[in-house]
Amino acid sequence: MSDRLRTTLGPLELPNPVLTASGCGGTGRELAQFSDLARLGAFVTTSVMPQARAGRPTPRVAETPSGLLTATGLPSPGVETFLERDLPWLIEQGVRTIVSVAGNSVEEYGDIASRLRNVPGVAAIEVNVACPNVEDRGRMFGWHPTAAASVVRAVRAYARPGLPVFAKLAPDVTDIVTIALACVDAGADGLTLINAMEGMAIDTGTLRPALTGVSGGLSGPAIRPVAVRCVYQVHAALPSTPIIGVGGVASGLDALEFILAGASAVAVGTALFHDPAAGPRVLRELDEALGARRLGRLADAVGLAHKPAGYVPPQVRPQEPEKEPQ
Repeated sequence: MSDRLRTTLGPLELPNPVLTASGCGGTGRELAQFSDLARLGAFVTTSVMPQARAGRPTPRVAETPSGLLTATGLPSPGVETFLERDLPWLIEQGVRTIVSVAGNSVEEYGDIASRLRNVPGVAAIEVNVACPNVEDRGRMFGWHPTAAASVVRAVRAYARPGLPVFAKLAPDVTDIVTIALACVDAGADGLTLINAMEGMAIDTGTLRPALTGVSGGLSGPAIRPVAVRCVYQVHAALPSTPIIGVGGVASGLDALEFILAGASAVAVGTALFHDPAAGPRVLRELDEALGARRLGRLADAVGLAHKPAGYVPPQVRPQEPEKEPQ
């Protein structure tokens, strides 16, 4: 793979910009049957919580046009099992690991960050703010800038100094830029955009909601335009803040769209359910797409859609002149 794919997410340097999305790769063992996880930029874990959780009862998954509705209830092995079983395996495989953390109170977020503080092999922490705050009538932390900032601040305070912290934001808010600014001000080194959107499906056979939890998170190609919009808006407001773009990435051109909007990396999620080797394929297609557009480095494409018409990146490779026929 060419060096043009190297990217940086704040203090974190990665050989390429393709990651897995949290919750879509299991513990990593499942995907490792189909491709070498160490070839990806990083593996993002399922959200780790203080205690083990089974999640909601079935049915908790429903297919929709160009998307998938899930209401899993954030099943988690718990931080103890993660540290004893899952993280050591990922380290043995040489996988760069970003640990997603979640909780139902500010204290729980801080507790998990403190448990990870002296653990080797953690490349970064991704703070999943799409969790209900039990101290605020169950409203999601990510719905309000003050609440979102509070959990980011707690993770930053207890995490290892210098360890990159990313806040993963949901799009179901009035102004995602305001939430992003609050998280960065609270100490986030970067942002992951976006989490799943809230949606619902009704089973016309049973005449009841298709999911036990009634509503769920919509992911897949159906939300990609929303995700690209969020990345574009946040990059415009925070051009120096690294962004991981998530939401319906299924091809190299999908990934390129996020990068042009302002993302420095992308995460593949729902596509993994029907194509577990999608990560390496997206990476290869992205490399080809950059080459076809004579872009010498991935960094030259980040946020390029914000530039005025006619702008040419400094690292664009000159087009080779056509050879005259002999």
